[in-house]
Amino acid sequence: MTAPVFVVDHLAADSAGRYVLDGPEGRHAVSVKRLRQGEDVVLTDGAGRWAQCVVVDAEGKDRLVVRVESFAEEPPESPRITVVQALPKGDRGELAVETMTETGVDAIVPWAASRCVTQWRGDRGLKALAKWRATAREAGKQSRRVRFPEIADAASTKQVAALLAEADFAAVLHEDREYGSEPLATVELPPSGTIVLVVGPEGGVSPEELDLFAQAGAKAYRLGRSVLRTSTAGTAATALLLGRTGRWS
Repeated sequence: MTAPVFVVDHLAADSAGRYVLDGPEGRHAVSVKRLRQGEDVVLTDGAGRWAQCVVVDAEGKDRLVVRVESFAEEPPESPRITVVQALPKGDRGELAVETMTETGVDAIVPWAASRCVTQWRGDRGLKALAKWRATAREAGKQSRRVRFPEIADAASTKQVAALLAEADFAAVLHEDREYGSEPLATVELPPSGTIVLVVGPEGGVSPEELDLFAQAGAKAYRLGRSVLRTSTAGTAATALLLGRTGRWS
């Protein structure tokens, strides 16, 4: 089992010597994980910087004293994979964020598609976005990542089209073969740059949205014979892309 990961606000190459992990992360390390002297831990800022540490002591219920053994910085992955995720119902949004984070996605953009039952407005939208970001943070720790995915602000359809227009490869998951969708498993992918993938809502991407995205350079692709739910399609597609681009090799 690899060392558990804990998030700190600031971590730099000069973060040497002893470091005190306190607050919620310290409480989790001491009272939940029950870490003791001599055990290994990893501290990260979630932006690629991380330190390999050894526990020196546990103080009280929420202070873990560690010794920094080494510092490293993980560069951004390439090609960068962004999933535009239509807003699912209930807690399926957090499920999608959790599994895509564990799989290795680099960024997730919440999208209020025209056929979404769920809509983020006002305080409700801010709370939902905060849940997505908290989920990405916890899933990043659980999967031992040191560079967590960026969870962007909710995007409109026009903003998604602009994002697609800037991508090196832009795709919309759409299972309708009569529309002319191609298999994602065989399409030629760029070796570097950015890949942006759109996952529609349960009702599918509307014809108007498909037309707008096509104008931005995004083609329609399908994963296979079965139709996946919006909360699982992004994870399956991310895994496929990570394997095909060599990032899992």
